[in-house]
Amino acid sequence: MTTKPYKIIYFSMGYSPHDHRFLSTLAQTEHKVYFVQLQKADNANLPAEIELMDWAGGKREFRWVDVPNYVSSLKYLIAKIQPDILHAGPIQTIGLIAVLTKFRPLLMMSWGFDLMEDVHRNIWWKKITQYVLSKSTFFTSDAQITRNNAVQYGMNPEKTIVFPWGVDLDHFKPTATVGAQHVAPLQLFCNRSWEPRYGVDVLAKAFVLVAKSKPNIYLNLLGGGSQGDVIRRIFEDGGVIDQVQFPGYIPQKDLPHYYNEADVYISPSHVDGSSVSLMEAMGCALPCLVSDIPANKEWVLEEMNGWLFADGDVNMLAEKILHAMENRDTLNEVGANARQVAEARADWQKNFQKLLSAYELTAQLN
Repeated sequence: MTTKPYKIIYFSMGYSPHDHRFLSTLAQTEHKVYFVQLQKADNANLPAEIELMDWAGGKREFRWVDVPNYVSSLKYLIAKIQPDILHAGPIQTIGLIAVLTKFRPLLMMSWGFDLMEDVHRNIWWKKITQYVLSKSTFFTSDAQITRNNAVQYGMNPEKTIVFPWGVDLDHFKPTATVGAQHVAPLQLFCNRSWEPRYGVDVLAKAFVLVAKSKPNIYLNLLGGGSQGDVIRRIFEDGGVIDQVQFPGYIPQKDLPHYYNEADVYISPSHVDGSSVSLMEAMGCALPCLVSDIPANKEWVLEEMNGWLFADGDVNMLAEKILHAMENRDTLNEVGANARQVAEARADWQKNFQKLLSAYELTAQLN
């Protein structure tokens, strides 16, 4: 907990649900927070306590050619606000602009994909990552794997804090019906975006393999994305589209209902930090079947609170789905274990305190 209120510039790409959650919680603290967004975004529900800043960014998509203008404009805001801390991320865009202002102290926050995916785009992105981290005062991320990657690319290991962002465990919790015997059909659930990095096409192919011989299994596939046509075609060509439901995008307040009506949560993601949707599922006491990427392995233990399958392996994912079907009598116990892990490690209100600690440590290094 901080010893005094700070003036903080919170500099982010847009206004995602994660930004909303951070800013809504920061609005309840004594800190004065100024929100700077790089790209145009709908921020109609920005908390009244958070001040949205007008500057060169926030009016269109990010363009590299505009970086000098962004830097100049952010320098002007810094001179005007006189902040105690500049909180910035992701690394290669927001972080670079923040570093180029030469303002300190600078808290760099990884968003997961910047250190798991973007850093590998090309040598230019790698060098930007190294440069930004070498100039950052302090660093925070939501998974040990991203923290380790940050150290690999030049971040001082003694100036880091890891905290899973966590979820509202009073909102994401099992319903009163959890604990009853599972009955057919088996309901699978996935709400990852239909984008290449999240591997929903892998799930679609695995589901086809299982559903062709198992008519008593259904998949509830929320959301959407650029791979929508490809994913729907997989189900159609496999002859199982009648066993798939497409509710679309669901408001956060309604998500617990969808978790709680499912038997197994599946995340086939190729890239992740500590996945919020995974923590939501665990909060709802849902057994979790996930790809064996490093961040998922920080949360899911085989046969304890879920199962792991080799990333991208359609056949292995199909086998694990069949395993869950064949062991339905264990799903309640596995789900209960998942809830215990969520209570121990995924409580947003408790974990958020680590961000406040990161602010304190960052300010002390000024």
